[in-house]
Amino acid sequence: MNKKELDIAFKEAVKRVNAHTEPFPADTLLKLYAYYKKATNDYSRPKSKKAIINAFKTNALFQVKNITQDKAKQIYIDLVNNYFLYRK
Repeated sequence: MNKKELDIAFKEAVKRVNAHTEPFPADTLLKLYAYYKKATNDYSRPKSKKAIINAFKTNALFQVKNITQDKAKQIYIDLVNNYFLYRK
């Protein structure tokens, strides 16, 4: 997949997640959060009002710190596709 195709697929995956109305499992949500932040180069601090949620988000971001932006996009796409393929 070239860069343009990757960007299009990533945007479609983001739209799919945003259109989903049911809650995601917490572990999936944290992964989506971390890969999205890395893919979009958004390094802002977590902004939850609950410290424990910020801690989980910070940990998730720490786990993806050594991957590239394009790799984060691909993993995000794969995560979304697998979630919707295997959900009940």
